[in-house]
Amino acid sequence: MSGWRLPPSGIFGAERIDRERRILFRFDGRNHVGLAGDSLASALLANGISTVGRSFKYRRPRGIFAAGPEEPNAILQVGRGAAEEPNARATVIPLREGLLAAPVNCRPGLRIDMLAALQPLARFMPAGFYYKTFKAPGWESWEPAIRRAAGLGTLDPAPAPAGAAHRYAHCDVLVVGAGPAGLAAAEAAGAAGARVILAEQDEAAGGNLAWDDRFVDGQPSALWAERLAGRLAGRGNVTLLTRTTAFGLYDHGYVSLAERLPTDLDRGAPPATRLWGLRARRIVLACGALERPLVFQNNDLPGVMLASAVRRYLAQYKVAAGRTAVVFTATDDGYRTAFALRMAGVEVAAIVDPRPDEGPAAQRARDSGLPVFAGSVVSAARGRRAVRAVRIDALQGGRHAELACDLLAVSGGWTPSVHLFSQAGGSLDWDPAQGCFRPAGGPAGIDCAGAGNGQFGLAGAIAAGRLAGTAAAEAAGATAPSPPRRAPDPPDVLEDAEAPPAQLWLVPGANPRKSWVDLQSDVTAADIALAAGENYRSVEHLKRYTTLGMATDQGKTSNVNGLALLAAATGQAIPEVGTTRFRPPFTPVPLAAFAGPYRGDLYRPRRFLPAHAAHVAEGAAFEDFGGWQRPEAYPRGPEDVLAAAAREALAARRGAGLFDASPLGKIEVYGPDAATFLDRIYANTMSTLKPGRVRYGLMLSEHGGIFDDGVCARLAPDRFLVSATSGHAAAVAAMMDEWLQCEWVGLKVLVSDLTTAWATIAVTGPRARSILAALDSGIDLAPEAFPHMSVREGRLGGVAARVMRVSFTGDLSYEVSVPAGHGESLWLAARAAGHTVPIGVEALMILRTEKGFIHVGADTDATTQPADIGMAAAIARKPGDFVGRRSLSRPAFAAPGRLQLVGLERLDGTAPFPVGSHIVEGRDSARASAGAVTSSCFSPILDRPVALAMLRDGLARTGEEVRVFDRGAEMPARVVARCFLDPANARLHG
Repeated sequence: MSGWRLPPSGIFGAERIDRERRILFRFDGRNHVGLAGDSLASALLANGISTVGRSFKYRRPRGIFAAGPEEPNAILQVGRGAAEEPNARATVIPLREGLLAAPVNCRPGLRIDMLAALQPLARFMPAGFYYKTFKAPGWESWEPAIRRAAGLGTLDPAPAPAGAAHRYAHCDVLVVGAGPAGLAAAEAAGAAGARVILAEQDEAAGGNLAWDDRFVDGQPSALWAERLAGRLAGRGNVTLLTRTTAFGLYDHGYVSLAERLPTDLDRGAPPATRLWGLRARRIVLACGALERPLVFQNNDLPGVMLASAVRRYLAQYKVAAGRTAVVFTATDDGYRTAFALRMAGVEVAAIVDPRPDEGPAAQRARDSGLPVFAGSVVSAARGRRAVRAVRIDALQGGRHAELACDLLAVSGGWTPSVHLFSQAGGSLDWDPAQGCFRPAGGPAGIDCAGAGNGQFGLAGAIAAGRLAGTAAAEAAGATAPSPPRRAPDPPDVLEDAEAPPAQLWLVPGANPRKSWVDLQSDVTAADIALAAGENYRSVEHLKRYTTLGMATDQGKTSNVNGLALLAAATGQAIPEVGTTRFRPPFTPVPLAAFAGPYRGDLYRPRRFLPAHAAHVAEGAAFEDFGGWQRPEAYPRGPEDVLAAAAREALAARRGAGLFDASPLGKIEVYGPDAATFLDRIYANTMSTLKPGRVRYGLMLSEHGGIFDDGVCARLAPDRFLVSATSGHAAAVAAMMDEWLQCEWVGLKVLVSDLTTAWATIAVTGPRARSILAALDSGIDLAPEAFPHMSVREGRLGGVAARVMRVSFTGDLSYEVSVPAGHGESLWLAARAAGHTVPIGVEALMILRTEKGFIHVGADTDATTQPADIGMAAAIARKPGDFVGRRSLSRPAFAAPGRLQLVGLERLDGTAPFPVGSHIVEGRDSARASAGAVTSSCFSPILDRPVALAMLRDGLARTGEEVRVFDRGAEMPARVVARCFLDPANARLHG
């Protein structure tokens, strides 16, 4: 095949190229020249490049096959470095200055590929051979080589440039596809006053009107479509989005769109993709149809192309895909390609049509001097690296011809693009006349029109689009414009009557082992017959066993042929076989588009404590805890984090420590039914709590597992403050909202998450009361006036303050909260009030482990219930129902062998047990885990290691000696009570 650029001419279609702007690009290590407006595929064809890649399995040469997103062959590596795009379809990549493109699946190069040696071994590698061959034992020796051979493009590990920001929109009517039906639908809906968004995946509106030889209202179809699109774009209530693919349709009219942003040709900038989230009242799917190839021997050779693609390259890019062409068509549309080729100066050696009757299209071809082989098929393409000739056989036998050509245009029929309709839950019916699946019953709010609905005639598609657009606008409640805009008259369409297509799924007499159904995955007709013979009768099983339709094109050109061949092999009708599930995205979307600019701090914004600057000044080492940048410790001099944490913990035990607890959840619950609500949320009772008092509480999931723990303060009879764990504050607030909105809708309760509105500083240690007194809060701190587990409100330096006397360390402690804007001032005032030591999260973990206080999520998991941490009696005493109560009655929660929280002391050595190390029973090969260490540290106040662990039946095993296993070593330990320091809690009173 040798393609070339055609000179300017009056050939039909809207020419896209700018002949005055030459574009330099590089493919397969060689420099080439294209024109502005070219796609990468059209530029390659214009440069006479026949082979653009190798197939996935057998490494057979592959050429450009289509002109749109259905392309299965021209899958290239585009760009370089962080901006590199793997597995890009050359047919939809706009040419840009300096573009770098390389073929995939070839080593060391495109012309000579070492793995092409697999081709003679094809008969030994049929469908499913890998399931039967590469399995243990022995797979290990094959695996490295197989993994090196597999795959398509490669991904640069460097971070890609930030993508475009996501967009969100609403409209009355969304029209997907700006072909004849889509343009008509958008025009009708817009005229009815609806807010319309028209999304088109191509560079410009028009669909096949932009490159076909039709006439509408007495003018070429391309010109008619261009003028109509211009009128629509000029209307205030219609938005036209080109280069925008609708790739996912979900519940309640939500559609995901991917918009390819324009390329800056002068700078050679790579294109970016913007993600849209769109909600529409009504949706009109006018997605068009994809041309279906024909299956015959060697139909995968470069030079075999879809007939419509050949015509499109001629019309829009003025590129001929070959000098001598044969058109093999089962439809009248293939004749249009033959006429277009001859008009462009390309020799048409023959038109081959399996239909025996001389239809109007065949008669016109004969009258114009084109040779027509009716009732015949191309049984084989000839050539080693590309098409050089074709063999033509009569279906009735006896006639045979072999014609030289370098281009074979094929047309086997049309497949409506029903993927979005199916994603939304729509069902499909088989159209026996057209040989395709078309939409049937579907969800409310979605209509289909045009070729995507099996309406392949131009006049019928436009009429269906107008009807669907008007109905969608009315159903969406659109208000007619004032003054009323008269709906345009239906256009006058000039088109010839077309004969029904022939349904030819496999050319008779073709070698099924060399007749390709899925071009990218190397699935042959023989593979499908083999799968059926091995009883893979389900279409989903066929897909996975043969990999039919599992490549980057998701079977756009192969699925229907594959379904029909499976039906023939299993004795079923095609509709009985059905279709595989259409999953979004049906057209590939770059992963960078999903991320957009939302990476790093924009993906998960780092939250800073209100006193962050003060912590920086203290020399804090920060770490991310639950999305907050929190001081892990405050190292001094040569200290590492662990040494600093030990020093801080010891200083807090002996004097006073300051801890920034601002991320602790602060959720206000208020209203007449607040107490009733919290009794249902907590596993223990909160309604008996008196104003000014605080109570520890557990929240459970519906499955009975511990969801969160913390304290609840009653500020007033109808007002509570829930303190949740730092990493779970948002989840607790969301859980409360869900129960109020979905289950207990009659309760008069409001929930407000005020976590970020308040800064909280915890003062802990024997000197905590004197430090707080120096702040002059106006609150009586005397033990009898402010006992443990109480809350008081007052003012601190003229600012509203709330103080809770609670402790997560076991020492006398106060948590002081002020509005977040005063958090830094509070920290500095506390530091100046007396000798205090700032303590980080690591020191706090030491302090709470010494006391045996649990850390939800570290010492517990989703299966841990209250009885596993020793709170069975407290929960059993609670009257009434609460979240998770019924689940606690399940037999599994009373079964022996449950993991329960205990303390562990080491019997040898001074190093702490590694967190996650297992408590084991048995020896050697019979060794089994009986639990694991969940929290562990070296206690500076006790001068020995302490640990918490979840142990099977642990609460009944106090005093028992166990073995802790870690990386081959065993360490003796004893099960003890969880509280290692001050079991009598004398330190709580200072």
